[in-house]
Amino acid sequence: MSYAYPYIHVTFHEFTSERLKRSEAFSAIQNYLGSNSTKTAKRLKADVVRNNEPVVLTMDDYEEVTDVFEGVKVWWSSSKTVPKTQSISFYPVADERRYYRLTFHKSHRDVITEKYLEHVLKEGKAIAVRNRQRKLFTNNPKWSHVVFEHPATFDTLAMETKKKEDIKKDLTKFSKGKDYYAKIGKAWKRGYLLYGPPGTGKSTMISAMANFLDYDVYDLELTTVKDNSELRKLLIETTGKSIIVIEDIDCSLDLTGQKKEAEDERKSGSKVTLSGLLNFIDGLWSACGGERIIVFTTNYVDKLDPALIRRGRMDKHIELSYCCFEAFKVLAKNYLELKSHETFGKIEELLGETKMTPADVAENLMPRSDEEDEEECLKRLIEGLETAKEEARKKAEEEAVSKAEKADKEGGETSSQVAKENCEISAEEAKENGVIAGG
Repeated sequence: MSYAYPYIHVTFHEFTSERLKRSEAFSAIQNYLGSNSTKTAKRLKADVVRNNEPVVLTMDDYEEVTDVFEGVKVWWSSSKTVPKTQSISFYPVADERRYYRLTFHKSHRDVITEKYLEHVLKEGKAIAVRNRQRKLFTNNPKWSHVVFEHPATFDTLAMETKKKEDIKKDLTKFSKGKDYYAKIGKAWKRGYLLYGPPGTGKSTMISAMANFLDYDVYDLELTTVKDNSELRKLLIETTGKSIIVIEDIDCSLDLTGQKKEAEDERKSGSKVTLSGLLNFIDGLWSACGGERIIVFTTNYVDKLDPALIRRGRMDKHIELSYCCFEAFKVLAKNYLELKSHETFGKIEELLGETKMTPADVAENLMPRSDEEDEEECLKRLIEGLETAKEEARKKAEEEAVSKAEKADKEGGETSSQVAKENCEISAEEAKENGVIAGG
């Protein structure tokens, strides 16, 4: 009868031979069948992946569904084996063995093994990416995470439109560049340096990048990393489709190229060195995994060692500066739902004459009560800009006076020194000419 039976069975178990490791194939099949069986299966399991979004349905145990690929019909069934005797075990596979079984006619063996299974696994992994909960990781000292739910997008980012579009194009090209990076022989990663004064939107930019690419975020706190070996281990534990962030890198460690290692170790307890960080960015270990972006932020780019931020390590340098009029219009739309107003001309003039960060502009535009309207918010911003302009003028005057006084003081000291030297020369000359004799 075995020779006459025309069907072939392929079984995919939930756990691999390593016992604790869940099979990637099983997970991909589960996603694929959940997406394609909701209309035909009689028993489904429901789960919520993200807040405020529809539930995700998957095929329940002991259910069977059909699928058609290139005109070939196949059958999928889900099942599990439960041990007859209950036991306490740290291995889930020892308690319950779940699996999927694929059945197809033997005449279609080549189509199924060469094309269909590849199609199922590829689609299942793509569905997992779309449905996954993105995470925000931090090291303390090992990686732990919370759900990443920051709402920032490039549409709400206070920045010139041309600059935003340039960054989005760069990110899109990177995310689609797997084959390109392999062709040119480079690890699939990219470095971004975000620099500018505090309050100019560096952290918001990172969140917008993560939301645009649908990536996880790893917030790496260097001062808690014990040494270069631990730093390397943390890198290996990161996954693809992620952004690794080191904020305020100029404050994290002594990375200016100056020899202060002993002092820094005493202050932070960290023995991470500049060379260790460079290896983290583009050494051999940095090629483990793929599709990762490394972001450094700093308020003082001049303090960083040039070796750390050269092109090839930090591929794209992005300056986030004070608020310009175009950035203000984005904020006015975000906070007040205004595209134009009679005060915009005055605000544009003031923004051209003084420096105010996007964070400060946003704070002035945000209504402070339900009764406060856009007129009051815009008036408060104008007053804030005028105050900042006046303070900047006074500061400039004080600096000019201080500089002049310092120059006068240095000039007076120089004149006294010259006079003293002239007296000494005259006395010496007189002595030589015999005017002063015997001392």
